[in-house]
Amino acid sequence: MMKWLVVLSALVAFSECLLKVPLIKGKTARQTLHEKGLWEEYRKMHPYNPMAKFHQYGVEPMTNDADLSYFGVISIGSPPQSFLVIFDSGSSNLWIPSTYCSSQACENHRKFNPQQSSTYKWLGQPLSIQYGTGSMTGYLVSDDVEVGGVTVANQVFGISQTEAPFLATMQADGILGLAFQSIASDNVVPVFYNMIKQGLVSQSMFSVYLSSNSEQGSEVVFGGVDSNHYTGQITWIPLTSATYWQIKMDSVTINGQTVACSGGCQAIIDTGTSLIVGPTSDINNMNSWVGATTDQYGDASVNCQNIQNMPAITFTLSGTAFTVPASAYVSQTSYGCNTGFGPGGSDQLWILGDVFIRQYYAVFDMTGPYIGLAQSA
Repeated sequence: MMKWLVVLSALVAFSECLLKVPLIKGKTARQTLHEKGLWEEYRKMHPYNPMAKFHQYGVEPMTNDADLSYFGVISIGSPPQSFLVIFDSGSSNLWIPSTYCSSQACENHRKFNPQQSSTYKWLGQPLSIQYGTGSMTGYLVSDDVEVGGVTVANQVFGISQTEAPFLATMQADGILGLAFQSIASDNVVPVFYNMIKQGLVSQSMFSVYLSSNSEQGSEVVFGGVDSNHYTGQITWIPLTSATYWQIKMDSVTINGQTVACSGGCQAIIDTGTSLIVGPTSDINNMNSWVGATTDQYGDASVNCQNIQNMPAITFTLSGTAFTVPASAYVSQTSYGCNTGFGPGGSDQLWILGDVFIRQYYAVFDMTGPYIGLAQSA
């Protein structure tokens, strides 16, 4: 089907160039599509864009792991060695397991073998990255890194020597950070910065679509947006800090009542966090408002039969309201139904993770810098 559409697109462009030549006989592809009532649908799916051939971008498909994490395949070295990484807008470093690591987490994952790459360079500088539930330690090296069809030359990244036990359960092998260099460990230049510096993308932005219910189609577009994944207009929100992708949140409301973030707070758009995370008192209040029961571990459960009657929650970001319905903030498994609100965040910084991003296509624009949000399609 895709091959047919590519050929058809070429035929449409070619035939329209030849409309004034009298020796060309027969119907154009456009006329044929018109007669079959398919022209409008075709043009909607394939809008004419004469500048498209000048645009440079990379598209990275991602696997949706039960709505808990999203990861894609990258390749490192010459010849290439492949790894699964989480594309994390809440951190800035790229790291992967290596043959130098003997932690259990490394044994469960692919390991980079430096000796098998002719473009590998040892830098020797120690690296340590702390995450919410543990850390990794290792060393900085450089090599060619291919992401979404784009190859970044001499990218500095980490190879692990030790990894925290929690990483053993992670489906992905490593993490590729997409936040700003200002929070990168050892001030390493992030992958996307190098895509821009090396002229590999035509726009200094990347965008993220996260599918729901373990469906296929999740992706990161480096250097542009995919208009097939959102509807309506993109709302542009200025960043308050070019560290994380951090913006101002005015309030969190239910049925017009402020239930959290009273008086305003800060929030980050974080593709590497599954939940919406905030201060424990605010999260408890939100869960109470939607009728959830919270256990000693902070998990908030609801009656699966009540989802359609539960209220939507509105996050107002720099004056614009973004509403998340119960069908989006409640996850349903064979064990029951839970809300996607996690306690333990700081009073200063909320995390709008995958629960939020599944509802809103996110564009991360470094030129403002801005976050762009539009209703996911």
